[in-house]
Amino acid sequence: MPKASDVKKNQAIEHNGGVFIIKDIERSVPQGRAGGSLYRMRMYDVVSGGKVDETFKDSDMLNYADLIRRPVMFSYIDGEEYVFMDNEDYTPFNINKASIADEVLFINESTQGVQVILVDGSPVGIDLPSSVELAVLETDPSIKGASATSRTKPATLSTGLIIQVPEHISTGDVVKINTDEKKFMGRGDK
Repeated sequence: MPKASDVKKNQAIEHNGGVFIIKDIERSVPQGRAGGSLYRMRMYDVVSGGKVDETFKDSDMLNYADLIRRPVMFSYIDGEEYVFMDNEDYTPFNINKASIADEVLFINESTQGVQVILVDGSPVGIDLPSSVELAVLETDPSIKGASATSRTKPATLSTGLIIQVPEHISTGDVVKINTDEKKFMGRGDK
């Protein structure tokens, strides 16, 4: 049983009779408390998809839920569901678009390192790699002589995600994006 301070994003815990995936954690240290940090966790119920915000003391004991992560590849969209294929045994996993709305902005057919999260054999979410490479679909024309550290401009990527990129990036370029911060990291390898 881990303490609240040991729990990380995208882990699953059992709480109030349900299983929750932790999507965000904010740590705060209130003034005047004797060394105790508070952890505000935004969690999603794996069954209903309902959002819950809970605050735990750093010493609160939590229970990890029994979950499995399987490497998958995005296959296709079927109505309101995204279908992922297991990389080893080709099992299809259907996940509702609403439950992975933030993550799908980083996924295309060539995205590597995606994992599906299974609770009791049912897919409940996906884990993204720390960075992905996507093509720039639309941005203002590049400026000749612009340095890599100068001003930025908005760019729409192939998945619909909009990020800020340096002025030297042009339409058609492949860029590397940090999936946690939704920030430009550099040019892609492709």
